[in-house]
Amino acid sequence: MATELLNGFGKVYLTIAYDAPNEWVYNNWIGYQTYTGIMAGADACLVPLRENQCAYLLNDNRQVIGPWDHAVEWIVTTWANNAIAQGLTHFAHVVSVDSLAAQSATAMYIGLGERLQMRMFDNVDEAKAWLRAAQRAATA
Repeated sequence: MATELLNGFGKVYLTIAYDAPNEWVYNNWIGYQTYTGIMAGADACLVPLRENQCAYLLNDNRQVIGPWDHAVEWIVTTWANNAIAQGLTHFAHVVSVDSLAAQSATAMYIGLGERLQMRMFDNVDEAKAWLRAAQRAATA
């Protein structure tokens, strides 16, 4: 069952779901992202990762409006450490290439360095294929 997080206007800004057939957590971020909302949403996605002992995250930012640079440092220094500590190994991040959100994602990618296997995609099917390949490699 998906978890929906609402912003101050009562609108869904994030849907989080464990995709059992694919064995990954899928985050769908929507609209403008505030610092507080990003912190709450990112922390909320740790729950299904932990509950399902899941090492794979599909993070979809195609519907995000604007940058989220204001949260990059927190994601890199706090959230990523927590996610890695509980077993996250692969992070597929889907963005619209020409969006301001893509610039924020690039800053996050650089900040994470090699602590986590992260790749950025502009196509969700390519992101899924990469996660599946990583899962096959892990079980081989």
